[in-house]
Amino acid sequence: MRELNLDQLRTLLAVADLGSFSAAARALHLAQPTVSLHITELESRLDARLLVRGHRRVEPTAAGLALLERGRRLLREADEAVEAVRRQSRGLAGRVRLGTSTGVVVDLLPQVLQTLEAEHAGIEVEVNILGSAPALARLAAGTLDIALVALPQPPLAGIAFTPWRTQPVMACLPARWQAPRRITPQWLAAQPLIFNEAGTQLHRLTMAWFAAAGESPRARIEINYDAAILSLVTAGYGAALLPILDPGGAMSDARIQLHPPSPRITRRLGIAHRTQTVDGATAHVLALLKRFRS
Repeated sequence: MRELNLDQLRTLLAVADLGSFSAAARALHLAQPTVSLHITELESRLDARLLVRGHRRVEPTAAGLALLERGRRLLREADEAVEAVRRQSRGLAGRVRLGTSTGVVVDLLPQVLQTLEAEHAGIEVEVNILGSAPALARLAAGTLDIALVALPQPPLAGIAFTPWRTQPVMACLPARWQAPRRITPQWLAAQPLIFNEAGTQLHRLTMAWFAAAGESPRARIEINYDAAILSLVTAGYGAALLPILDPGGAMSDARIQLHPPSPRITRRLGIAHRTQTVDGATAHVLALLKRFRS
């Protein structure tokens, strides 16, 4: 077998750098016969003489110099690999795959990611734009680590749900519409509407709001992309009900008027993750998300 032994390689570097077997033994906390054995076995393994004794110090041969040049790089990369594994196991580094909707990414996730960067710069969060159902399917399949989803959700084997945030749902109307003081289901049902796609939690929440008032409107279009919905609202195509965390902040737009519906609608969000043991990086992201609960 011609494989290199890293401990023997480290001993060779110490002898070459320090100039003697005894000095290398002291630096490596090894007995001198062990240092000699490492060099003998390494030379035997490579079938080449690597060191010669000079007048005052041990010097590498030409073959030894060739090995030393590459050996330093090998040992550095080996040390980096060990440190990477240690950081990963302690949760100080790694990639966490997270799935959630565009609205959560825009309204709620930036502050979380900013804090994560400040506290755990070695953890990378890969954000996947997904609705609740596909996010949970990927979580169960093992291709996501965390999902931020609308609640409630039916029980799912091996998946834990933790309540996270609430968002007020606002009526988003084109600016030129004459809106009443109270945006009721009866008034809104008579307007052209833009809904989230059927099957989404927001669609069910919206339809339950209308149904409680005896209304069952149909939408002009159903689309599960908040930015596209808002673009259609600004164009005057219709009105929409969307979760808006800060109506006076980033979502304010002179082309859109935002009103709280009456009765009010609130969307609840939760953190979903597998119940089996999670890795350190995922555990750090879960703990950070829970700090932002409201």
